[in-house]
Amino acid sequence: MSAKGHGALAAAALTFNAFVYGVSWWPFRALQSHGLHPMWATAIIYGVALVCLALFQPRAWRGLVNNPSLLWLVLASGLTNVGFNWAVTFGDVVRVVLLFYLMPAWVVVLAWPLLGEKPTMGSITRMLLALVGVVVVLKTPGSEWPVPESLPDWLALMGGFSFALTNILLRKLNHTPGESRMLSMFGGGAVVAILVAVLGMRLGVVAAPPAPNLAWAGLALLISLAFLLSNLALQYGAAHLRASATSLIMLSEVVFASVSAVLLGTGVLSTRTWVGGGLILLASLLSVLPFRKR
Repeated sequence: MSAKGHGALAAAALTFNAFVYGVSWWPFRALQSHGLHPMWATAIIYGVALVCLALFQPRAWRGLVNNPSLLWLVLASGLTNVGFNWAVTFGDVVRVVLLFYLMPAWVVVLAWPLLGEKPTMGSITRMLLALVGVVVVLKTPGSEWPVPESLPDWLALMGGFSFALTNILLRKLNHTPGESRMLSMFGGGAVVAILVAVLGMRLGVVAAPPAPNLAWAGLALLISLAFLLSNLALQYGAAHLRASATSLIMLSEVVFASVSAVLLGTGVLSTRTWVGGGLILLASLLSVLPFRKR
């Protein structure tokens, strides 16, 4: 296949990944309607994906054992899924996705101590732009101050911070085997979700999983396979496109999530959300678009 063909296929693969994660809120809500809390759903979905990966890539375990620093990726990836999946199941999907994608601000905060990348005037500007967008989104008519007003808000922010940390760790740990990094991310999704679910049961905020039945078990299996395929697509797409192009295509996840939520009546696109979301997305676009130096 020509380089142009690889590029088109890579772009399609990344778009598929963004679509799967952009509409993932719907199956998580469907599972919740069957009595399966998103933490148990996350544990099952990533557990199945983890088993599949371990069977087809047994060397991944060796790489994880030989690189204990990957445990940080396990934790960061796990918290990302805990925050996002819980938030989109119970919160306003559009609001959650926008708060989750507060990437420019978190990257500026984390890249300096972890990668040694000092903030530039451009990165600080993007951070301030994103923060202004978050203030606009959070300042509702009923709130006195622009602060998170619900558990989904806090979970979305926590998940977004962990997502930024995950991406930075992927860059920092790029010397480790790719299959081991993927195993760490799936393992984090399963293990951390189980720990949070058990703790949530003790605190009375997470219900015990229901008895297995074909209705929700079949749906969970389909989502597991979709997540596994989408992550394989991400690996392929990111390997054949520039990082800036990859990041730009991945922003389509916001579009998929917002449009699907509005069409199905689980999200609201108010003027405030349009303005705040536009500022957040503009900050993200400025962080990935290349600019020539004079």
